[in-house]
Amino acid sequence: MDIISQLQEQVNLIASLAFNTFGTLQRDAPPVRLSPNYPEPPNSNPNPNPNPNSNNSNPNPPQQGQQQQQQPPPDASANFADEPKTASAALVKAAKQFDALVNALPLAEGGEEAQLKRIAELQAENDAIGQELQKQLEAADKELKQVQELFSEASDKCLNMKKPY
Repeated sequence: MDIISQLQEQVNLIASLAFNTFGTLQRDAPPVRLSPNYPEPPNSNPNPNPNPNSNNSNPNPPQQGQQQQQQPPPDASANFADEPKTASAALVKAAKQFDALVNALPLAEGGEEAQLKRIAELQAENDAIGQELQKQLEAADKELKQVQELFSEASDKCLNMKKPY
């Protein structure tokens, strides 16, 4: 794989890690009170019972052999505290790999003037090849028209021939 493709993959990895990190932080972050003067939001769940399965009104009790869904572990806050460290370590590692790939890029030779001269040479070469290709295309179109005329003429002659009985 060429170095430009590797750089693109590394940029995609960094973006993916960043978006996943931000999403995880948003999802798992505990609520924080903005100001002591700011009122608490109204309770969106008027049911004072936080666990809907605590009473026996569950319309579909688990059958024999089925297990109820597992609740998150009580040490979820400990996992949340470790996730930013893990995510930042992964981002730093990806950034270092990106820097290593950038350093592996070949240096520009001769400065901007040499690059512009090389671009002009390549453009002239491209134009010459384009003109040659255009000539070949015109010759192929001319030959195609000749073949189509000969085919048309041959098919007309075949249709006009009478079959002997």
